[in-house]
Amino acid sequence: MRIKFLLVFAIAMFTFPLITFSQQSAGWNKWDKLIGDWVGEGSGKPGQGDGTFTFKTDLDNKILIRKGHTEFQATDKKPASTHDDLMIISLDSKNIPSKAVYFDNESHTINYNISYAGDTIVLTSEKIFNFPVFRLNYLLLDNETVNIKFEMSRDGVSFMTYIEGISKKRK
Repeated sequence: MRIKFLLVFAIAMFTFPLITFSQQSAGWNKWDKLIGDWVGEGSGKPGQGDGTFTFKTDLDNKILIRKGHTEFQATDKKPASTHDDLMIISLDSKNIPSKAVYFDNESHTINYNISYAGDTIVLTSEKIFNFPVFRLNYLLLDNETVNIKFEMSRDGVSFMTYIEGISKKRK
């Protein structure tokens, strides 16, 4: 009888942490207001564009996927163009979204580290020798409005705004 008790106790002690760990909810609380469909108008260099983007969770709430589509109007120097992108945000071992990887139809890939400052989510690219540092900011103005700013820096300290715009939530 004692051996059965010890066996059941040992199994319970080994499986309880696994069950508890797998049932933790994903740490998307800082991102919750961004989840949904968005529409906005951007401005800045190289031109103005009308775009949409979405944020949605996937893989049993373990990753967050951002997909964007922007159409840029023709200018006297450039023809009309479109920009499509995909970003995957992942949780770290502490269940915090701290890394992201970005891809677009212009063959760019950017690895980001994520930090948080008040109502702003800041994604800063990893420093690579002889390559600019990028910073993407999502400032939540309210439950339905976000200001997005994409910046670049040569030294990772002094950033200049490349494009900035306000987006409104559709859903």
